[in-house]
Amino acid sequence: MSTAPASTTSPNPAAFRAPGGRGAAAVLRTEARLFVREPGTLFWVLLFPALLTAILGLVPSFREASADLGGRRVIDLYVPVGVLLALIMGGLQALPPILTGYRERGILRRMSTTPVRPASLLGAEIALHGAASLGSAALVIAVGRTAFGVKLPGHLPGYALALVLAAASTLALGALVSAVSRTQKISSVIGSAVFFPALFTAGVYLPVQTMPGTLRHIVEATPLGAASQALDQAMRGGWPGAVHLGVTLVWAVALTAGAARWFRWE
Repeated sequence: MSTAPASTTSPNPAAFRAPGGRGAAAVLRTEARLFVREPGTLFWVLLFPALLTAILGLVPSFREASADLGGRRVIDLYVPVGVLLALIMGGLQALPPILTGYRERGILRRMSTTPVRPASLLGAEIALHGAASLGSAALVIAVGRTAFGVKLPGHLPGYALALVLAAASTLALGALVSAVSRTQKISSVIGSAVFFPALFTAGVYLPVQTMPGTLRHIVEATPLGAASQALDQAMRGGWPGAVHLGVTLVWAVALTAGAARWFRWE
């Protein structure tokens, strides 16, 4: 599977001379403009998860109710998977190349000569990719509902909580990849090594709910495996299991701490 390309554009530190909050706002505006100028990133983050969901929904057998799935259809299981795929593309494939590229090209170091700290750039990138990932997740849900009649989340507050925790853990994992990668090339290698296991634990190859017992328990100990179960439970109208929410939360906190511990500006 092809992945999102690294950004070929970069911010101009001279544009960040405004002090305080105005400088941080300038960083966010600049990064937003650069983000929308990357058609490859926009496709993989915003459109690809919904497109894959639509392709899977076109498989006739995926639209048929199965007794093995409790009367549900395969496409019903793949909508939460598509939601997690949206988070993976934003957090793991789009975010690390940008952050490591800025560090490698000395942009973060040059920002230290302006009133705006490099942390403002890091926060802007995480906010933008988080918003794009959540927007993509909403598009997946809309495609599932309008095209294939997939029910909307039955327990909306529980679904929202599971989604936020999943987004936090995925973005933190992307930040950790950026933290331990000195160059974009290293970031691509590490990112790919993390990307494909993430797809598996999210249920892209095989929905977590249909995995054999032992394998399912192992996958549920990962952030995306636990999030997959939490989202599925909320889709069916129940409050997500405390264990699944707890696992996702613990991973989000641990990955965030690791990224903060090892991230370097130059």
